[in-house]
Amino acid sequence: MSFTKTTEQSSKYNHLEIMPVAELLHNINNEDKAVPLAIEKALPQIEKLVDKTVLKLKEGGRLFYIGAGTSGRLGIVDASECPPTFGVPFDLVIGIIAGGDTAIRRAVEFAEDDKEQAWKDLSAYHINSNDVVVGIAASGTTPYVIGGLEKCNENNIATGCITCNSGSPLSAVAQFPIEVVVGPEFVTGSSRMKAGTAQKLVLNMISTATMIQLGHVKGNKMVDMQLSNEKLVDRGVKMIMDEIKVSYEEASALLDAHKNVRKAIEAYGNK
Repeated sequence: MSFTKTTEQSSKYNHLEIMPVAELLHNINNEDKAVPLAIEKALPQIEKLVDKTVLKLKEGGRLFYIGAGTSGRLGIVDASECPPTFGVPFDLVIGIIAGGDTAIRRAVEFAEDDKEQAWKDLSAYHINSNDVVVGIAASGTTPYVIGGLEKCNENNIATGCITCNSGSPLSAVAQFPIEVVVGPEFVTGSSRMKAGTAQKLVLNMISTATMIQLGHVKGNKMVDMQLSNEKLVDRGVKMIMDEIKVSYEEASALLDAHKNVRKAIEAYGNK
């Protein structure tokens, strides 16, 4: 299938090497402003994927992200932040990158070109029809990601994607495609820029909206967050104070006793 990769088109700017720093920053910022507007156009697509993800996770499934390079790293970042933020198990949202964990820090040559490897990587987690797999690829042509989604479709596993080109092979494979068309990058082809920003924002939307729907937020507070440092303990104490109108000392004692903001609030209400 032939289509236009806007992510690979030449930048609207030229002679970057002679631009003053102020002009470089101004122009990058101008390009970045287009990202949320592009995402706005894709909101109906994002909603469909979130609805499916919530349904599957309520049935005991998991959410997987697969990608290569920047896309893979962004999926891993989003997945890794779900347990501390929402108190969910570490294996509820899982990020997988082409080339394995080594590729998180250092590019693994040609890892993204292996069309069979993603399914092998997913199979290590005993993936099944309860799960959802979201392929992330700015270009929409990454063989690793496309191959993974194709195998998921064959095995009755729900598939989505996040791409920054319209009408890509990846979108054609995904059951729930999300296309955020941000246009050419400031540095031609550097999809870690606008495309990466778009992917990060969409991932935020998917995981946050899903976790809210699953009940891990009360009001606007992260009541199930892990209390993994003093800053978060202090935040938890203040959440309790705000919710049940007690002193800092009382809230701190409740949190110390129950080790969880939600449980502390519920215990106070059940006295």
